[in-house]
Amino acid sequence: MAGHGLQARGIARRNRMLKAATFLFLEQGYDKTTTTQIAKAAGMSQASFFAAFESKEAILLELTKIMFSSQFVAAAAMMPTDDPLLLYALETGLQLHITELSEPLRELYVATYSLPSTSEYVYQNTTEKLIKIFAPYLPEAQEKDFYELEIASASITRGFMARPCDLYFTMERKLRRYLSCCFRIYKVPQEVYAPVIEAALRRDLKSDAEKIIAATVQRAELGFEQMTTTEGG
Repeated sequence: MAGHGLQARGIARRNRMLKAATFLFLEQGYDKTTTTQIAKAAGMSQASFFAAFESKEAILLELTKIMFSSQFVAAAAMMPTDDPLLLYALETGLQLHITELSEPLRELYVATYSLPSTSEYVYQNTTEKLIKIFAPYLPEAQEKDFYELEIASASITRGFMARPCDLYFTMERKLRRYLSCCFRIYKVPQEVYAPVIEAALRRDLKSDAEKIIAATVQRAELGFEQMTTTEGG
C-alpha cells in the first residue's frame, strides 16, 4: 500500500509539472521557460521537478506525445475524408496554421521538430502513417526508406513553420509550396496532388487550428488531473 501511495504521488507530481509547463510554453515559448518557472507554477520545488523529469526537453517530449496523439485524432474527426492524401494535406496544413496563431506556439513546434528526443519521436510516430499513405507511389520502398524520407519532410515542415507569413509569403502561398515539396518527396504525380492541394486550401484551417489549440488547453487542464485520479485511485 505504501508503494502504491508513493507511485500515486509521483504520477500526481508529473501531471502537475506537465500542466504548468503546458501553460508556460503557450504563454512565453519553450526557450524562455525555465525548469524553475515550471516548478514554481506547479507549486513545487525545483528538486521536485527533477524527481519527475530529467530535463526541460524530457517534459517537452511528454507533451509532444500528448499533442500529437490528441491533435491528429481531433483533426481526423473534424475533417473526415476517405482520401489519405487529402487527410495528410489537412493534418500537416493544420500544423502550419497552428504556428501562425502565436509566436510561443511557433517556437514550441519548431523546438519539437529540432530537439533530439522530440524530433526522433516525430520521425518514428509518423513513419507508419506515411507507409499507409504513400506506399502506392513508392512500391519498392521499405520501412527504413520511409523513416529517412520522413526526416527530409520533417525538415521541410520545420523550415516552413519557422518562417512567419507576411504580405508576400501568405498562408496560401506557404501551404501550396509546402505541400508541393512534400508530395514530390513521396513521388506523388502532380496531376494527383494538385487537386488535393486545392481542396486543402478551400478548408478554413485557421478556425480548425484555433479549435484544436483550445481543446488542447482544456485537455491540459482536465486530462492530466484525470490521469492522476485514474492512476492514483
